[in-house]
Amino acid sequence: MAKVEKFIPGGAALATLDDGKKIFFWNALPGEEVLEYIITKNKSHYIEATATKIKYPSAHRVAPKDPCYLSTSPWQIVDYSYELEQKQSLVKEMFREHGIAIDAPPIFTDGKDYHYRNKMEYSLYYDHDTEQIFPAFHARGSHKKIKIEHSSIERPELFAAAKEIVAGLNIGQEDARKYQSLLLRCNASGQVSGGLYENHQPHPHFENLTDTILGHTYSYSPNGFFQINLPVYEMALREIKKHIITDNVLDLYAGVGTIGLSVARDNHLTLVEVDKYAFGELCKNITIMDNARPTESEIAKNPVTTGTTKRVLSGNILAELAKSEDVTNYIAPDQTVILDPPRAGCDVKLLDKLLEVHPAKIIYLSCNPATQARDVKILLQKYHIDTIKTFNFFPHTPHIENLIILSRHE
Repeated sequence: MAKVEKFIPGGAALATLDDGKKIFFWNALPGEEVLEYIITKNKSHYIEATATKIKYPSAHRVAPKDPCYLSTSPWQIVDYSYELEQKQSLVKEMFREHGIAIDAPPIFTDGKDYHYRNKMEYSLYYDHDTEQIFPAFHARGSHKKIKIEHSSIERPELFAAAKEIVAGLNIGQEDARKYQSLLLRCNASGQVSGGLYENHQPHPHFENLTDTILGHTYSYSPNGFFQINLPVYEMALREIKKHIITDNVLDLYAGVGTIGLSVARDNHLTLVEVDKYAFGELCKNITIMDNARPTESEIAKNPVTTGTTKRVLSGNILAELAKSEDVTNYIAPDQTVILDPPRAGCDVKLLDKLLEVHPAKIIYLSCNPATQARDVKILLQKYHIDTIKTFNFFPHTPHIENLIILSRHE
């Protein structure tokens, strides 16, 4: 038997065995006692496992909607208000581990905790009993596939499209092993794009989708980067926009441009992105802007074609294809800098340059508060935290999106 102590960053629940070894449980909540479990990973210092029999279930435990919940959204067993409380506590704990004392930050949600994902990637599973292919997910901690007949974390249009495509495979008596996965994305109006990835073949080009964010239109590829939960993303963008205090704005790790172009398109804006496909989408989004269309001469000098140009200029907006840490010459004192790095956080070379140049404001949105806290600790040498707010982009999962606003010491 193992008594669960708490959730840890990443979403598992921590317990300690009688021999002192740590065990990280899925399907268990703080305060519960796990009587039986299946080990999915056994290392010298810790175990990962899925709880299968619980003694004294938590008052915060609820019945999951989906049989596949452990694969897609393992916190379906947590009541929603408790989930929000736990995410606040986790952010506070991650900052405490880096020596930064904060209150549990306010957490924001639009209240829609199911059917929010606008992108899903399915595996394919052949059921020998029915001789049919099904959409599938991989079981947590395993390469084993589990067929799914019901899934409620994604938009209903996506699962409906997945079933329709799989039905076509069954009619054609296709071999499920021929395909790597099935990727689908839909926009706010319910239009679905995407399709099957065939093994050993280049990824196909799918029809682009468009969506409106804070009143502005964006184009993006279904298999590229775009936010998964747009209503909550807009909540974060509105907060970011309130803190744009300079005319000069630098958007690093810019992706397809939805942060900078949503909150600072009327400013002198520089966007930097390293991925050439995302940069191509960023350039397209600049050209469709309603108030910053390039002139014909600008287009001639700066053709907007994925992979063929490294810099695009359009009126007050500049976009550059580069690593954010390699173009630190763009950082200026009279500037608001927006950071939205990958989970690994910011490169130390970039952080050093920010401390050296000392721009007026740093806006740091992160999908990994642990690395965000590490980076903020460095920046606190010359900055202080104005605002910290957490956004629940991914309900019923342990993922956390955290926003920090830093102002320089004057």
